[in-house]
Amino acid sequence: MSGVELSLDILALLFFTGVLAGMVDAIAGGGGLIALPVLLSTGLAPTQALATNKLQGSFGTFSSTLYFIRNDLIRLGELKFMIACTFVGAATGTLIVQRISTQFLAGIIPLLLIGIALYFLLSPTISDDHRSPRISPLLFSLSVGFGVGFYDGFFGPGAGSFFAIGFVGLLGFGLTKATAHTKVLNLTSNLASLIFFVISGHVIWSIGLTMGIGQMIGARFGARLVLRRGVRLIRPMIVLICILISSKLLLQIHPG
Repeated sequence: MSGVELSLDILALLFFTGVLAGMVDAIAGGGGLIALPVLLSTGLAPTQALATNKLQGSFGTFSSTLYFIRNDLIRLGELKFMIACTFVGAATGTLIVQRISTQFLAGIIPLLLIGIALYFLLSPTISDDHRSPRISPLLFSLSVGFGVGFYDGFFGPGAGSFFAIGFVGLLGFGLTKATAHTKVLNLTSNLASLIFFVISGHVIWSIGLTMGIGQMIGARFGARLVLRRGVRLIRPMIVLICILISSKLLLQIHPG
């Protein structure tokens, strides 16, 4: 297991990291910003950290998705094709990433995320009100569902923000409803990637399950906050997460 010693202190750190990551992820996405550095600090190889992050993240997205379904923000029957396209996209991205370098994306994605942050920060139309969709759910599934799913399997950072802006800007969803639906597609892409990571043997189960329990608790709390606070909470959190992810990626490109 890569020589990682799971002392009581490390288990407690992993659990509480999962709680915090799950809460942040349920509200705005970007829980991997919190989880991945901690996973790497335990001594895991990068591929093991990415694979284990998919496992623990799946617990959180499942918890928040279930909460939103029970509160009638999501109707899975209406999302079957969208879920299928996202799954195929994520599976395809996960297979390809094992053969192609992701370095070229590292220079493009920060600019896109900064653009999303500015959109959510400055646009007066961002609210919990619903508007007329600009494209059909079918076209959304084929473009955003497959495309962002592919991106999540291939690279990952900021996928939740890309899903959210798609729901808001293209399907006219209010921000709370968009956040709820984003969790469904995040769960789908996480599971698709996780399947292939499990097959390749990169998942460290003891760590992933410990964090996963924390993720379920944190995600449930975060989902409750989304319903209570709505756009007042989600909007600034998405802006913050986009800026943090962009900064992290830019620092990786230009460490000096």
